[in-house]
Amino acid sequence: MINPRLNSAKIIQKILEEKVFFGDLKKQIPEKDLPFCNMLILTVLRRLTALRQILHGFLNKKIPNKHRLAEYLLISAIAEILYMQTAEYAVINETVKNIRNTCDKFLGGLANAVLRKVCAQKKELLQTAEKISPLPDSFVELLAGYEAAQVRQISASVMQQPPLDITAKGDVAALAQKMKADVLPNGSLRLYDAPKVQQLPEYNAGAWWVQDVAASLPVLAMGDVAGKKVIDLCAAPGGKTAQLCAKGADVTALDISEARLETLRQNMQRLGFDKVKTQAIDALEYLRSAPAQFDAILLDAPCSATGTFRRHPEVLHIKNRQDAVEQAALQKELLELCENVLKVGGILLYSVCSISQIEGERQIDAFLQTHQNYKIVPITAADIGAWHDALILKNGTVRTLPYYAGAQKGMDSFFICKMQRII
Repeated sequence: MINPRLNSAKIIQKILEEKVFFGDLKKQIPEKDLPFCNMLILTVLRRLTALRQILHGFLNKKIPNKHRLAEYLLISAIAEILYMQTAEYAVINETVKNIRNTCDKFLGGLANAVLRKVCAQKKELLQTAEKISPLPDSFVELLAGYEAAQVRQISASVMQQPPLDITAKGDVAALAQKMKADVLPNGSLRLYDAPKVQQLPEYNAGAWWVQDVAASLPVLAMGDVAGKKVIDLCAAPGGKTAQLCAKGADVTALDISEARLETLRQNMQRLGFDKVKTQAIDALEYLRSAPAQFDAILLDAPCSATGTFRRHPEVLHIKNRQDAVEQAALQKELLELCENVLKVGGILLYSVCSISQIEGERQIDAFLQTHQNYKIVPITAADIGAWHDALILKNGTVRTLPYYAGAQKGMDSFFICKMQRII
């Protein structure tokens, strides 16, 4: 029988030390343990900087590297005591047992003493934790270019439990009524306490798909694509591909991963978009071979994914400035090759789910300085569903931020730029 607390600590260790996403490890959690483990792991990841500081305040020396698992077990236990409604004795007893079984007896005694002190000082520790930023220094470096007030708001949004956003294929108002969902200005549906996705109305009928409201804006910004040949260069899992199909585009969807592309195909089949042409190929290779001419390109480029920390708080701890720099180099190469397949007069829509301006604002500024054959087509509030102008930067590009007040409970952070090839 798998011990859920021990399993959770091992997953947290793997996430942080091997820099992998939690979603890639969820299959290691038995279905019956998933609600508890999911809450515990996400709580730890959102509050890790404070939890580490609290733990280290009770230690006279570092836990030996060979027993690092004990540190993750202790951090998880402190998270449970402070933020979850679990009986304190159960947390202490099982954590001590897990540490004794996996590390050594001495550390088991240390764990017992530390956790009893945490219980005794719970009120004071909660007050201390609230004063500690959830953003590690390495993530703050990614926020170069933002004002101090913006960084404070970004930090506060880490604790925001993200809602479930849905893009509807047909009658938005009717589906919203069935789901008891809010309708956002761009047409997305928002649910705050949703059951499992597959249990929602019209799932099997293919009437909608899950898509953060910010992720829906790039395709909206493209404008009228009905009847046009559009290529989605990095398409899987297919949310934006589905939007293009719903708008009547003739879509070619590429992805480097055959497995991810198969997921896209299954999603399109459920949604009834069976005319999508797909190809498993590196977008760089495809663009270099220039096999076709397109009216529009959607380049939702590979990126650091740092704009998704509300849903994936692990990115706060496993991504840093170097990741953004490396992704920016790939984005630059993709952007430069797009003209091989884009018609003169065609639209190039560039977007990234990164909060780093290295991959967004600075990327496009540098690109336009050396590519006189493109111009920015300003995105308007009407283009993206009557959203408040606060999303739109002075040059007509879009930057969404997690604390945007126009949508209750915010959104992911995206950068979006619409360009036209003029030569």
